[in-house]
Amino acid sequence: MVDDFGLLPALLFITFFFFYYYCYFIHHCSCEKKSPTKMSFFEMVKNKERILEWTTELVLASPTNTITMPYTVVTSNPKNIEHILKTNFHNYPKGDDFAAIFSELLGHGIINSDGDRWKLQRKAASHEFHSKNLRTIILDKAHNEVADRLVPLLSKAAATGASLDLHDLLQRLAFDVVFQTVSDVDPAWLGCDKEDVVRFIHAYEAVMGVVNLRFNQPWFLWKLQRLLGIGSEGRLKEEIGGVHEFAMRIVKQRKGRKPEELRSSSDFLSRCILDGNSSDEFLRDIIINFMFAGWETMPTAMTWFFWLVSTRPEVEERILDEIDSVRRRHGNPDGKLTLDELREMDYLHAVLSETLRLYPPVSLCPRRCAEDDMLPDGTLVKKGWRVIYNSYAMGMMESIWGEECNEFKPERWLENGVFRPKNPYQFPVFHAGPRTCLGKETAYIQMKVLAASIIERFSFDVAARVEIEFFSILSMKGGLPVSVRRRRGKEVSKVAITI
Repeated sequence: MVDDFGLLPALLFITFFFFYYYCYFIHHCSCEKKSPTKMSFFEMVKNKERILEWTTELVLASPTNTITMPYTVVTSNPKNIEHILKTNFHNYPKGDDFAAIFSELLGHGIINSDGDRWKLQRKAASHEFHSKNLRTIILDKAHNEVADRLVPLLSKAAATGASLDLHDLLQRLAFDVVFQTVSDVDPAWLGCDKEDVVRFIHAYEAVMGVVNLRFNQPWFLWKLQRLLGIGSEGRLKEEIGGVHEFAMRIVKQRKGRKPEELRSSSDFLSRCILDGNSSDEFLRDIIINFMFAGWETMPTAMTWFFWLVSTRPEVEERILDEIDSVRRRHGNPDGKLTLDELREMDYLHAVLSETLRLYPPVSLCPRRCAEDDMLPDGTLVKKGWRVIYNSYAMGMMESIWGEECNEFKPERWLENGVFRPKNPYQFPVFHAGPRTCLGKETAYIQMKVLAASIIERFSFDVAARVEIEFFSILSMKGGLPVSVRRRRGKEVSKVAITI
């Protein structure tokens, strides 16, 4: 550390570190017996490497499904979540500390904004996301990405016996679809490793690694490192330029088009450019915010989906039967699936929702309390405290899902064979209230077309057991290595590969 930082910065860092935690200990740790719902700072430090599993265990054991830690409340209580996300929405913004943590990456984009700035962006984005045009565009791009790039890769693996990391392939596919949707630029990451795209990916991943570290550090520590340009903050300063450069190059390309070309384009960036009220930096932030929102969540959810389905033949067979039934009903035996056809796939929708219930990609969602408040379960929240709702724990609550809450049971979402959504405050995977995810419907479109197109053609052999890995996203540790088998009608070819 001294060699990397220099002697003086290292001494300053260590001095501030111990001073901060000494003060923290004096004010927040006592010898009194703790309530089972109140956790000490030292317990937080002890469990910092397994924060999701630890807080899940605690909120499930709490009578109110809420726990209090130093300056922090964690809850999985649906009434509390409705209070935070809807009833007293204005008292629980993302907060200045959240904005500071993501400032270099997300700038003033919609994900990193509160108040009037957020309202303006939300209004503009809402108009786009609720248009049928956008849904059709996403469906078309997802279809093409699957048919032109993913299917050939999987076919080759089935024929040659090669093993593939399905999570890696799905990440590449999602990246291509997101970028095409927001900017009409095809990075073709699934098709090949372009040098500029690879540089961008490496820079983005490095920046996200530092951002994740910030969440687990006292604010003054990472800000001191940023001021001195040392440690992880020094790396962020080096790498963020690569992220900005790639996004800004797309902005310049789009702005170089003639107005009539922009008007005929269907991407979100072109319409923002035609509006004429946005700076280049803001347009750059739009690209990065859209990518941040849609890139990692969808492939992570679909990795869990394919693992769950591949280990449950009866579920896979029922999905195949539904796809076949919908195709026959519409007289579309092997063509591209339409929006209407996808909407009729209730069982597939239920399987996807059940996957999200058990493995929500964004499992811990933080907010900041603006003024002293009392949650519906009686928990006191002080001004400035962080409030986190744990959607991963909610999937394991008997009070919401019954005694079979830990079982994978898609039927819980169906009523007489028709999909029935749950209360969003009991299933806040797409958030709820005024900040409900605008991309919820388009996410289901992408997931359905990907699931149906792949399951029709291929079957996967996967490991029986996998491990979770949580940073900012609930991922599968080590990805998902798969053996690929090609379907022939209802039969599956015998090209099998051992993991």
